[in-house]
Amino acid sequence: MANVFVTIVFVPVRSGAPVSRRDRPAKPPLTREGIIAVTLRLLRAEGLERVTMRRLARELDTGPASLYVYIDNMADLHGAVLDRLLSEVDLRPAAPAGGWRDRLVELLAAYTELLFAHPSLARSVLTLRPRPSGPNYMRLVDSVLVLLRMGGVPAGQAAWGVSLLLQLAVATAAEHGTRRESASGPEQDELSWREVSAREHPGIAWVSGELFSGGRHRMPWAFDVLIAGIAASELPPYPPPAAAGGPRER
Repeated sequence: MANVFVTIVFVPVRSGAPVSRRDRPAKPPLTREGIIAVTLRLLRAEGLERVTMRRLARELDTGPASLYVYIDNMADLHGAVLDRLLSEVDLRPAAPAGGWRDRLVELLAAYTELLFAHPSLARSVLTLRPRPSGPNYMRLVDSVLVLLRMGGVPAGQAAWGVSLLLQLAVATAAEHGTRRESASGPEQDELSWREVSAREHPGIAWVSGELFSGGRHRMPWAFDVLIAGIAASELPPYPPPAAAGGPRER
């Protein structure tokens, strides 16, 4: 009887059905709105300084280059984030019983408070070029101008003044936010000013008790002062602006 050799092959048994890479959930489509939403989440959790194109790309499971299809640059992104946050603010110019000035101060204070909550964004807005131009930011600017017109402020003074009012809001929020984040507390900062020599700095010594007084009342007062100055100060003589599309001086 001939010898018969049998080869036995052991085949591993799979636990469960095979999983294809195609079976994993598809990524949501990349959109400008989605990029802004993730930026807002990171802003609230970690601050705007931590938001980079590489970080966003990781969060969105894509490459940094893909983001530039929807976002021009970081300035564009920061402006879009500001505009999204402004959608949560009442931007209507309707004057309450107190009148146009009270509503204007209220509107500017709300803008300042928004930036107080996000000092890193306030610092960015200070230097944004081009300046923000989203629909909600335009609505903010328009409401400030409408309220100035309600108060009888001439068009030229209103046009120059709106920039001053918005700059005060942004610069104040950026300064206070940076101060809160600094290693030295506000008490240490105030102490160094209150202990000045009256002989060397008589002006500072004269107001040292009031220099840091007022708290939350200072901001509305500052806006009131600026609004009164805008309304009362005529524009200086200056060359008229060139007509749109007209010849420019070389």
